[in-house]
Amino acid sequence: MKFELPKLPYGYDFLEPVIDKATMEIHHSKHHAAYVNNLNAALEKHSDFEFTCIGSVLENIDKVPADIKQAVINNGGGHLNHLLFWKSLAAPDTSVLTGEIKEKIEGDLGGYEKFVDLFSAAATSRFGSGWAWLVLNKDGKLEVISTPNQDSPVMEGKFPLLGLDVWEHAYYLNYQNRRPEYIKEFFRVVNWDFVNSRLEKAKNHCGCNK
Repeated sequence: MKFELPKLPYGYDFLEPVIDKATMEIHHSKHHAAYVNNLNAALEKHSDFEFTCIGSVLENIDKVPADIKQAVINNGGGHLNHLLFWKSLAAPDTSVLTGEIKEKIEGDLGGYEKFVDLFSAAATSRFGSGWAWLVLNKDGKLEVISTPNQDSPVMEGKFPLLGLDVWEHAYYLNYQNRRPEYIKEFFRVVNWDFVNSRLEKAKNHCGCNK
């Protein structure tokens, strides 16, 4: 089984002006593609290693052969994180927070404004490269966390609902060193319908994130 770079469900200019066309093209066709290629190369070293999807591999990372474990964390995490990231984006100012995710944000996190504050703080305070996440934890509650590099929340037993890539390659062409501005603009392109679908999927847990 080889992993493949997925096609985006929209054009590279779909998110402008929030995320520019050039950044999206490089991010998807170069960075994400590299994670896929490196993941496949690592797994080729152990053709007898059985797995169903990258989510299940990362959920059971301790079962991965030791000599490729870190490569799978880095590149498998990069692949899984981006599979979620691309789908969680909508055209600027078109998606409205509604449904069960709105109710849970109000009940678990104290409302949308509190969520934005928590998520922004997690994204801003991540030193170096990494991600900010809205996840469903083992107790069925929403939680905002941050992970380093390409580590995935599934390795902590948490189900990712929404993630923001704060690696510099995700924003530097347009925002340069202004990460807080990039984070602020991100909320304009969140696809809340997709986040609601993730919440529904979490009830019938599937680490494959498909």
